[in-house]
Amino acid sequence: MDKHSVTTSLSLSCSQLSFAYQQRQILQGISLQFSPGQFIGLIGPNGAGKSTLLKLLMGLLPADSGEVRLNDKPLSGYPRRDIARHISLVPQDVSTGYGFTVEEIVAMGRTPHLGAFQPESDQDLQRINDALDKTGLTAMRNRRADQLSGGERQRVFIARALAQEAPVLLLDEPTASLDMCHQLDVLSLVRELTEEGHLAIAAIHHMDMASRFCHRLLLLSGGSIVADGAPDAVITEANMLAHFGIHSQIETSPYGIRVTALASASQRSDLL
Repeated sequence: MDKHSVTTSLSLSCSQLSFAYQQRQILQGISLQFSPGQFIGLIGPNGAGKSTLLKLLMGLLPADSGEVRLNDKPLSGYPRRDIARHISLVPQDVSTGYGFTVEEIVAMGRTPHLGAFQPESDQDLQRINDALDKTGLTAMRNRRADQLSGGERQRVFIARALAQEAPVLLLDEPTASLDMCHQLDVLSLVRELTEEGHLAIAAIHHMDMASRFCHRLLLLSGGSIVADGAPDAVITEANMLAHFGIHSQIETSPYGIRVTALASASQRSDLL
C-alpha cells in the first residue's frame, strides 16, 4: 500500500455516545478524539462494550444519543459507500456462508471504489495482490475460505480491509484465533500501517500484545472510558483489580507489559 495514498488530514471523533440494548445500558457518554498515525488498543472485561463501540464508530449501529463525526461531519450524513471508503472493519466473526475463494473475498474490499458492474482495473488488481502479499495469503488465493482455519480466515478479512484502502481500520479481536507467530505478524502490520498515516483502533484481549504494539490504550468498563493513555499508565495493578477483578503483578520490559494474575478479587488477600 502506497503511503502517499493515506489521507493524513482525516479525523474521527465521538461525543457523548450512548447505546442501550433491550433496556441494558451498554455505553454511556463516550467522548473520544482520534488522529491519524495512532494504533489505539481498546481493552476491558468481557461484556464491557468494546465490539459495540467499534460498530458505532463504523455506523453499523445507531447511537441512542451523541454522535460520531468523520472529518468534522456527522457520520450519519455520509452514504454507506463513502463511509466504506474511509473506514473498514474486521469483525470478530469471520465465518463465510458461501464457497468464495480467498481472492474473491479480498477483492470485495475494492467494492466501495467501483461503480455498478464496473470491472476491476489494473490498479484494483494491484491493490488486491498487495493485500494478499502483506498478509501472507498469496499461495492460498485460490482456496475456498470456508475450508480454512479460523486464524487463516482472520487474515483473509484483514487482507480485505487492506484492499479497501480506508485510512481508518477498526479491528474486533484481530488476534483471537491466531497462533503466536501470526499474532505478531498481524499486529506488526497494523503498527506499520499507522506509521504510514493510518488510524487503527483494535479491541485486543491480550494485554502484553496491546502494550507492545499500541501507542494508546482505552480501558472500557461499566459503559465508560475509565482510563486513556500510554500502556504503562492504563495497565496498572489498581486498574486490574478495579475493572478485571484480579489481584495482579505487573512487569514491564522492552517487549510490553506482562500481567500475572495472582488471585481473584473474591479471594482473601492473605492467600496472595
